[in-house]
Amino acid sequence: MHPTRLAQASPDKPAYIMAESGQVITRRELDEASNQIAHLLRRQGLRRGDHIAILLENHPRFIQICLAALRSGLYYTTISYRLQEDEVEYIVNDCGARAFVTSKGRTSVVEKLVGKIPDVEHCYMLDGVIAGFDSLEEAMAAMPTTPVEDESNGAAMLYSSGTTGRPKGVLHPLPEGPFEPEDNQEPPVFATLYAATEDSIYLSPAPLYHAAPLTFTMRFISFGMTVVIMDHFDAEEALKAIERYKVTHSQWVPTMFIRMLKLDEAVRQQYDLSSLECAIHAAAPCPIPVKEQMIAWWGPVIHEYYAGSEGNGFVAINSEEWLTHKGSVGKPIMTPIHIVDDEGNDVPTGETGTIYFEGGASFEYHGDEKKTAESRHPKGWSTLGDVGYVDEEGFLYLTDRKNFMIISGGVNIYPQETENVLVTHPRVMDVAVFGVPNDDFGEEVKAVVQPKDMADATPEFAEELIEFCRSQMSHIKCPRSVDFLEELPRHPTGKLYKRLLKDKYWEEAKQQGKAN
Repeated sequence: MHPTRLAQASPDKPAYIMAESGQVITRRELDEASNQIAHLLRRQGLRRGDHIAILLENHPRFIQICLAALRSGLYYTTISYRLQEDEVEYIVNDCGARAFVTSKGRTSVVEKLVGKIPDVEHCYMLDGVIAGFDSLEEAMAAMPTTPVEDESNGAAMLYSSGTTGRPKGVLHPLPEGPFEPEDNQEPPVFATLYAATEDSIYLSPAPLYHAAPLTFTMRFISFGMTVVIMDHFDAEEALKAIERYKVTHSQWVPTMFIRMLKLDEAVRQQYDLSSLECAIHAAAPCPIPVKEQMIAWWGPVIHEYYAGSEGNGFVAINSEEWLTHKGSVGKPIMTPIHIVDDEGNDVPTGETGTIYFEGGASFEYHGDEKKTAESRHPKGWSTLGDVGYVDEEGFLYLTDRKNFMIISGGVNIYPQETENVLVTHPRVMDVAVFGVPNDDFGEEVKAVVQPKDMADATPEFAEELIEFCRSQMSHIKCPRSVDFLEELPRHPTGKLYKRLLKDKYWEEAKQQGKAN
């Protein structure tokens, strides 16, 4: 529903709650604050089709700013608060933002941007100001709390996580017609897939700047539900939030499941999770043993989906379906899928190839015609760059990102399969598998492991992990060597910055080659 109508229907109902502090933002407060920000942006000259950029932690005003852009026909780009100065500068300039919003807590990064983001005409800061920034709270306070006269549908232009290169903005055409959130929706997946109602309580434990948490949070709120937003994910704090707020719906990534499962049994069992009706997960393939344990713990409330911010397709599976098709991410909901070879031809059932969606939303990669063209099939289908196969019943199984494939001695190896085995070792917290140079085979399999205890970072444990892997899968897929790190460079949404690890090893090999 329109946020003003929601506010009029139940002005004091919580639109969202900040989990740790308990701060409540009611429907009326959300409606009025987003209107004030929309008026401010109009006053500063921003019109339909213009862009703003947002660099914030999970701040109480995050949703208000996004809704202001959404109801005033603007594109909004949310940026990871974990990025450094040059990365933030690139995205702000690349998206063409005319306004930039951040917080005092991001000072160490944004103070270096002054003078480096020439298209930005207005810089705003929350919780205080530094030189070059105006107070958003003060600026919006003088604005009307009623909607702007020319409300229209805006949209997010979110950037890829950059796990395989420079991030790119996913640009969709702005929806036409007057602003009305449900006009902007796909079929009501919350109602049909997840049995959500206005009484549902949705927990968002992930950073709001990422596509899935932000999209689901915005849509749950627009449907009249209450959202609980965590400042950041912590395994035990997430369980506390479920119990405290009687959460019915939630969204996770596999690494969060792994962190919760590795809590002491006594800690896991002390929280009342009986309110949970639906736990949704996506972003990366979930190791089969991990999902089996989650269903055994939480019951058959686990739902999985496969999709991207490109909006070109949606694949989904519930617990009952998954238990009879373990490892699958489900069947397509809205548009057919095709599995094709490198020549673009459909492959037989059960064979691996690149996954394409037929139909779906129109999109392009902002400012990158080459990447846009590479995502298209001659028949007009589009791909997210993932590899997988379909079984005889039409269930899709993801293999890995095409860019992560290892070619060793002419054999194609998908590291996700190896990672899924190694992460189940009880003394492993996280793992990354990728190819490194090998003079004889071109590439060999390398594993970099984050142990639960760095005291285990020994040659003996490395050998134990290699043998553990070999006991469960073909030796060619197993690592030839294992290194250890205190923490892997993983995005809070669960995606691994494997490129950063892989580039380091390839650069070292290159330097050694020069030295020799």
